[in-house]
Amino acid sequence: MDKIPIILKEHYDLELTSILPQRGGWAALAFKVCSGKDVFFLKVYEKNRASTPKWTALIDKYVPITVWLMQHSGLKGKLPVPVPTNTGAYKCEDDEGIYLLYEYIEGETIGEKALTEGQVGELSNMIAELHLYGEETPVETKALKEDFTVPFLPQMRNMLGRKVQELPPDVRELITPHLKQMNGLIDTVEKLSADLRSRNLRMALCHTDLHPWNLMQAGRQLMLIDWEGLKLAPVEADLMFLVDEPYYDDFANIYRQVHNDFAINPEVLQFYRYRRKLEDISEFMEQLLFDRQEAQERTATLNHLSKELNEISG
Repeated sequence: MDKIPIILKEHYDLELTSILPQRGGWAALAFKVCSGKDVFFLKVYEKNRASTPKWTALIDKYVPITVWLMQHSGLKGKLPVPVPTNTGAYKCEDDEGIYLLYEYIEGETIGEKALTEGQVGELSNMIAELHLYGEETPVETKALKEDFTVPFLPQMRNMLGRKVQELPPDVRELITPHLKQMNGLIDTVEKLSADLRSRNLRMALCHTDLHPWNLMQAGRQLMLIDWEGLKLAPVEADLMFLVDEPYYDDFANIYRQVHNDFAINPEVLQFYRYRRKLEDISEFMEQLLFDRQEAQERTATLNHLSKELNEISG
């Protein structure tokens, strides 16, 4: 945090008057920063975290697409785009972190609150609009195209196999009762991965992380934030988050006004659901094994991992 004023002066020519930590997500720390009357939101990806390369490798690929959507689609004003640096870059970095700066959104995260009928309608219209754009979008999407590979699975299978005895005792104790279910899930995802790679599936731009903590009510406008996972993928990559929600039928009725021939592909849906479950488990294990965590933070991560494991064994 001590370096933030230097970073923002050097790369954005901002003289900071205040810095206030905000609630961050898995991927990054977050700060509200003020420069006189101007207010910004700063995301900081710490380089000492094992997950940072995953979340930052494609910044220069996905941000131009969000900028294009903001300027040329019906999503204008409904998603954040980074403030460019003095050189026009989307990010800056130093030895400790990678930084993205946004204009501050005055609003409230949906989080654990239920969506209202009006918010369901707004969300459906946003996702229907996003899914209109595919490979023909006049911005380079090749680096973000789904190939159905699951790169973390070999390491995960290794950790659950002969290396399980090398895990820290608290992690080993937690995962051992769930090894059969986890290996079964890995087998299923590997089979679906091989099958889907051979299919000719329609791809569309997808957010791929549509949970309520990534939705904000800003005045009268619902906004969709945190676009690190933007992909060109089958739309089930987004809809997997919604199909079990009590409002899904209402969502789908509005969605089909734009995509009237849409029907869920059950195999694609299963692939994304299972891969996401394994990805979340892998992320928590990675934090426990490789990140430096204080005791309280480690306990919270163990609790998150326990919840995910119980869900696959329930």
